[in-house]
Amino acid sequence: MRERVRAALETPRFQRVIIAVIVINAATLGLETSATAVERYGTALTVVDHLALYIFVLELAAKMYVYRRGFFRDPWNLFDIMIVAVSLLPTAGGLSVLRALRILRALRLISVVPSLRRVVTALLTAVPGMTSIVVLLGLVLYVTAVMGTKLYHATAPEYFGDLPTSLFTLFQMMTGDAWSDITREVMDEHPSAWVFFVLFMLVCTFVVLNLFIAVVVSAMEDEHAEESVQATRDLGAAVLTELAALRAEVRELRERIPVPAGAKAGAASGDRSPAAPAPRRRGSARGRTGGR
Repeated sequence: MRERVRAALETPRFQRVIIAVIVINAATLGLETSATAVERYGTALTVVDHLALYIFVLELAAKMYVYRRGFFRDPWNLFDIMIVAVSLLPTAGGLSVLRALRILRALRLISVVPSLRRVVTALLTAVPGMTSIVVLLGLVLYVTAVMGTKLYHATAPEYFGDLPTSLFTLFQMMTGDAWSDITREVMDEHPSAWVFFVLFMLVCTFVVLNLFIAVVVSAMEDEHAEESVQATRDLGAAVLTELAALRAEVRELRERIPVPAGAKAGAASGDRSPAAPAPRRRGSARGRTGGR
């Protein structure tokens, strides 16, 4: 029974059904934000929501039954348990805010779709490499915020009045949001301020942020390479298994096929007969005759 359930869980059709349930549940939770939809189809939306939750619980229970302790060794299974557990919490009284967390079920697509899972795994792998870049970015923001506060706090106090305001302004400029408007307002009083802002934009926007992209792309390439190596190993193991099975079948066929009696007798007599004398070489005989 366990092997049958395992085979059913690992079929592509079952995975497509779970993906469809997640998408439909996410759509119904989105419709619940509309007062008109709730008024017209509130009961149907509630039924679909509860039905999807029951399907998720049954899926996790089946996986626990099949994989046993191995189920808890997979971090994606723990991720699914957390999401479903949040949905099972009571939403009445002071915990009514947890109803909004039901939309987290849509995140189960990450654990179900392999391509999304690879992307998230690559991002998590890139976190250690991004730490130094975050430190560098924070250092650049802090230095430029102190400089901007000292230089332009009197000219544009709404942007550079104090250190926290300057940090937020420079972060806003780094994202490309209205950075030219801020720069022009400061340049009305300080024409040479463009040097400060252009250098900041070049360093933060075109250098540091591209470093983030480079680290993530490198992590995704490493993840893809590891998957290719693992796929090659799995293919080699499958080929070796098939070869071993074929050898066993050939050996079994040899044992089952009877050998004819004549072949056995011929083989036995051939083994008992003396070795045939080697043929005489004519050339050597003629040589001896000619010599005589």
